Amino acid sequence: MSASTGTKVVVITGANAGIGKETAVGIASTGATTVLACRNPDKAAAAAAEVTKSSGNDDVHVVPLDLADLNSVRACGASIADKWARLDVLVNNAGGIWTERQETAQGFEQTFGGNHLGHFYLTLLLLDRLVASAESGPARIINLSSFAHHVAIRGMKWDDLQSQRGYSAMGAYSQSKLANVLFTRGLARRLDPAQVIANAVHPGPVRSHFGMDGDMKGIQGFGYRVIRPLQISPRGGAKTSIHLATDPSVENKTGGYWAHRRPAFMSLAARDSAAVERIWTGSERLLTSVGFEPPGVQSRNAAR
Repeated sequence: MSASTGTKVVVITGANAGIGKETAVGIASTGATTVLACRNPDKAAAAAAEVTKSSGNDDVHVVPLDLADLNSVRACGASIADKWARLDVLVNNAGGIWTERQETAQGFEQTFGGNHLGHFYLTLLLLDRLVASAESGPARIINLSSFAHHVAIRGMKWDDLQSQRGYSAMGAYSQSKLANVLFTRGLARRLDPAQVIANAVHPGPVRSHFGMDGDMKGIQGFGYRVIRPLQISPRGGAKTSIHLATDPSVENKTGGYWAHRRPAFMSLAARDSAAVERIWTGSERLLTSVGFEPPGVQSRNAAR
């Protein structure tokens, strides 16, 4: 195990490009051990070199992570726990959108499986390490959501979470982003804020590689390219994640949804307390159904 006493360890998923890479630069610039958890090892290695160069911090590392394969998620959690004696911040940044319905290695719809379920599993695998690292202030979990969670105005489609009855890219994406906010609120219910705080983030409309690697096709892919000049830079999109990961002023803030480095308005569906519990228990059941039973976390305050 590594990371000297007092040196914070921060893990960022999907940190090989865009918001994730800029988040890594910002965090590495504080002197933290910065871990890039990424699917593509070559892109991750190149990104790590860029992060080191931009931040002046050579304590930058890479671990493999494919959120669409729970075997990879489990191996990533074990690798992080084995290599670092502490974990102060987990930034669940990775995400995607696909024009056509696809499935993860375990047969879940790709958007729900990668954007929510993989991060749900990874977070629970690392939760004990986060709790144990809170001696000088609470550890932090930041979940990248989106304003798009407002699009899921009817809430989660509990009878069709896998979009088997009908699929649209934005429909599946908005559901996954709503799941991110509900999961964040579930974490806040279960965790002592003196030990771990959890917040969700809307990064803004960011000009990054999101949806640009052949995942969005046809008119939707064309639309993404048309609006790119109107979007903000990845550096701008990373500001709220960096703020929540590093700023002392948020140490007593948990269960919130943030944008522009301040609390923002979450949707009515995201404020549904019953849905908070349902996404948690439902996600546990889905993981267990394919042989990946997650560590149990009891609710501290089911009415919160």
